[in-house]
Formats: sequence, structure tokens, C-alpha cells
Amino acid sequence: MHRAAHLRRPLIAAASAAVLAGAGLALAPAGSAAAPAHRAAPSGHRAAPAGHRAAPAGQHDVIANLFGWNWTSVASECTTVLGPAGYGAVQVSPPEESFDDSAAGHPWWDVYQPVSYRLDSRFGTEAQLRAMVSACHGAGVKVYADAVINHMTGQGSATGYAGTATTDKYTYPGLYQNGDFHHYPGDCSNSDDTIHQGDYTSNAYNVHNCELLGLSDLRTESDTVRATIAGYLNSLIADGVDGFRVDAAKHIPEADLAAIESRLNGAPYIYQEISYGAGEAVQPSDYYGSGDVLDFQTGVYLKQKFQGSISDLQTFGATWGGMNPSDKAVSFVANHDTERNGSTLSWKDGATDDLATLFLLGWDYGTPQVYSSFAWQNSDDAPPDNADGTVTATDCSSSAWYCMDRRTSVTGMVGFHNAVKGAAVTHWQAPSGDVIGFGRGSAGFMALNNSGSAATETFSTGLADGTYCNVVDDCATKATVSGGSATLTVPAKGAVAFDTAGPAATRR
Repeated sequence: MHRAAHLRRPLIAAASAAVLAGAGLALAPAGSAAAPAHRAAPSGHRAAPAGHRAAPAGQHDVIANLFGWNWTSVASECTTVLGPAGYGAVQVSPPEESFDDSAAGHPWWDVYQPVSYRLDSRFGTEAQLRAMVSACHGAGVKVYADAVINHMTGQGSATGYAGTATTDKYTYPGLYQNGDFHHYPGDCSNSDDTIHQGDYTSNAYNVHNCELLGLSDLRTESDTVRATIAGYLNSLIADGVDGFRVDAAKHIPEADLAAIESRLNGAPYIYQEISYGAGEAVQPSDYYGSGDVLDFQTGVYLKQKFQGSISDLQTFGATWGGMNPSDKAVSFVANHDTERNGSTLSWKDGATDDLATLFLLGWDYGTPQVYSSFAWQNSDDAPPDNADGTVTATDCSSSAWYCMDRRTSVTGMVGFHNAVKGAAVTHWQAPSGDVIGFGRGSAGFMALNNSGSAATETFSTGLADGTYCNVVDDCATKATVSGGSATLTVPAKGAVAFDTAGPAATRR
């Protein structure tokens, strides 16, 4: 059956049509140095479940989000790039068998419509998944899988990439039957079974229990459903997966997620997809007890400021409207949803997108994520694939892919992030709206230039006198600190950063 347009994977899972138009995401007033105050988390929120790790351990915590990459390519990137650069983890696409939408040309979003929990997908076989995890671990890189556990498909009938067939969207032989899903009127008050736009501001029950864009909504309060989901996640843990990005977590009650997590083996790292909307009935802070949260506002504000005045970024962080406490936030410039709906920067913004990524790695907020994926022209475009929809090997030398994670400037800043982790932001300076500099205690200093021409400025660094390697260009240039100050020529749409850990090649 050909998919209906309204069954697309949502561009931001919780926000529906308003967010597609840019509404519902808080924006700082133009020219303001600070955004509206962040709504405080409810007092006494539930502690994390036993066994849940609240944050990535160690100095190396940067996550490379390799969206749409097949398992063999991820394995190679871990070995040749991520491990040597000092990344802490890699996020990989949903590994379950999903709907094979060949009629629509295998769009990227069909991987968000599971038909089974077999670990054979358009990204590779389970054996290839295990080999990828082993290779990444060998390089010192953890693996976090994108877990689609809120729903199954939105199709009347569907066949998966591994051949599993379903006859309707509520029947999955050997897995789920009709009673394992939410239905009108007992569970959802909307007669069409779907979440309506007004529910986001007034009805958390419907946000949790109605269908997201027609996708069959799992009855996660059911012990049987919880056990089945936990079994799927535990099969990934058995294959070596270290944690999970929980897709569409905003549509699962936090208590249900906590109950599922309590059944997981080991201590997987959990971070949840919950977009912020001012005045909405379901907020990211509702979920702090069951894991960290993806901070959508990070990318929204960075787009605003890097297309406006970066000198406004002095207070950037948890005090800005809708942003989360730093120790609960997974921060990002863009992801597969936001690059398509325009709420954040994307690869199409070129050097501005690059520079915002460097800033995120240099600043002290959240667990930063670096996004690499494939180039697209139409929002439904598939990653480069074979005729059967299986994804081909990533070729970073091709214009079909963009590999932010391996750029010299980015790998240098991953090292900088690791070297200055835990040091406060100090010595803020803004010689102009386009040029800023800041220190990270006595551990490092960074200057950024968002203008179209080089800028030469003298900055107070807070570092001991000496000559330092510019990690942004892999030591091609150096910075000299004398009397605590350095005169730096910062390239157009570029940055200079240096730290006390030494040349990039010796500190990883």
C-alpha cells in the first residue's frame, strides 16, 4: 500500500505542524543577550532508575551522530576517525527491521516504522552490527542506538527489509496484537485516534496515548508490552550496544519509560527525544528521572545568533528559555529532523554551520553531538542506496555525503573539548557583534569570527605565557601568549583555539 502523506516520520517528533513552520520553539528576542528564563524543573522529580547512568563517563563524551550510515561504514569511521580524534561515542540509526517503502523510493523515514525487532535492517545484518560494535569498542568509542519504541508502522499492510510481512498496523505476528496498542475511545479521546495540534498545549494524556501521525501507538503501560520492548533493547545490549537515544519519548509517559529501563541489563546511557514548546503539556523536565534529554533549543538559538550577532552568546546555556540543565542536556547544532524543517542550521548553511559546531565544542554546555549524514535536496530523500533500499558505503569524498565529524577543525575541537572539560567559561570578550573570545579557566582559550573577512584582535586569555598550537588548523598556526594576552588573526568564518594539553597528536 502506498503511504499517505500524513504518515511521514515527523520532522520533530512532538511538535506537529506548528513546529514545521518554526512555531512552538522558543526564540530569543533579536539582539538580546539572554533569552526568557528557563522554566524550573519540578521539585522532587524522581531519581533515575537503578542501573541508569546519568551521563557519559570520562573526559571523552562527544557523540558523533552518523545518521543514515551503514554498519560497515560506522565501523570504519570509529577505527580511523572517531577513536583517534577522541570522540566518546557514536549514535547509529535505528537497527530494527523496518517498513520497506519501495513504492516511495525508500525514504529516510521508513526506518522509523518498525515491523519487527529483528536486527536485520537497511543498514546491515545483525552480524555486521556486532562487528561494528566490536570495532568501535576497540577504538575506545561507545555505541548508542536510536530506539524506536513508541510505535510500530502506520501502514495497512507492510513488508520489512528482512521480509517480515504484516496485514494491518495493529498485528505483528509473534510480537504484538491489537490489544497491545492504544485506541479510541478507551485510550485516546480523538475519534481519528491521532494527536491533534491543540493536545500539545492542553492534553498530555492524548500526547501520550493517541497516535503520532497515524503510527500505531504501543500500550507502554502494559506489562507485556514493556517486557517485549525491554527484550528488544536487551538484545542490543547483548550485542554490545552501550546506550539508547529514545525516539519520540515525548509520546511515552515517563513512568512507562522508567519501568522499561528497570528491566534493562547493565547500565545503558539513556537520552530522550523530547522537544520543548512554550506552554506545552509535556516538557523535557518531566523526563529527567528516566535519562538525559536532547536539547532542541541549543540548535534553535545557535541558528538565530550565528545568523545575527554571536556577541549575544555570553550567557548561552540553561538560563535561556527552554534549555535544560547542562548535566541533563545532549546538545546539538542540527539533526535529521531539524535540518529538514529549518529550525536549525544545516549543511546547506556551509561555513556558518561549521562555525556553530566549533562553538558548541568549545563552550561549556551539555554533552555535545556532532552531526554527519547525507546530502539531500527533497526532505524525503533516501541516503545513497542500492535498488533494494540497503544503504551503500559512506564516501566522504563524494558530494552525496557530508562528514562534519572528520573535518580537521572539528576533530581538533573535540580534542579541545576533552582538554578543557570541567573548566568554567571565563574571560568573555566581544570586540564586535561578529567576533568573540572566551577562556575555559586556565585550560584553554577560543576566538571565533562570524564575519566575511579576517579579524585581528588582542584578547586576554587567562593562560600562562607561551606558544600554543591552534587546534582548529592542526597546528598549522600558533598563538603566542605574553602577559596573559594574545593577538590573534581569526580567519573569516573561522576560529582559533588552543589549550594547555599540547599538540593534538600527543593528547588523545
